[in-house]
Amino acid sequence: MLTPTWKKNDTKANWLIISFSIIVFLVVAALGRVQLNVNVGFDVHIFAQINAVINSAVTILLIAALIAVKKRNYALHKKIMMWAMVLSILFLVSYICHHLLAGDTKFGGTGAIKTFYYIILFTHIPLAGIILPFILYTAYRGLIGEYPRHKKIARITWPLWLYVAITGVLVYILISPYYT
Repeated sequence: MLTPTWKKNDTKANWLIISFSIIVFLVVAALGRVQLNVNVGFDVHIFAQINAVINSAVTILLIAALIAVKKRNYALHKKIMMWAMVLSILFLVSYICHHLLAGDTKFGGTGAIKTFYYIILFTHIPLAGIILPFILYTAYRGLIGEYPRHKKIARITWPLWLYVAITGVLVYILISPYYT
């Protein structure tokens, strides 16, 4: 196992993780009610494409991190997971920019593809909304060297995060033809 990177301070960590998670949740929830009508000089849906690329990269990183930890290459696992977290922060910034500048897009498909889209969307949205504190707690437990607790919560966090990353790309692929 690795030497802990951070000193344990559960009180401070709990406060920061919960506060940050609530703020992000509220900001993202408010995006449905706010749209900036500004001409930025480029197609704002580029942010959605960036989001899909980031989610694809996070998917690959999550799988690579799982392989690294299964091979007991904990240093590589840590590096990969830190990159996944950095990309997820970039995703959040790009996501906020896209929704502030582009607003909502209505899905125009019909039939089975519409059903498929809404099943994916209605599972993706709540899981994306609740995954952040799980990711942060999992990372915190790893960084302070509480590996049994890290492993226990990672068994919940990892598949949820992977699902959110994959379905984020699917949502983009399905909705992108309807961007105007």
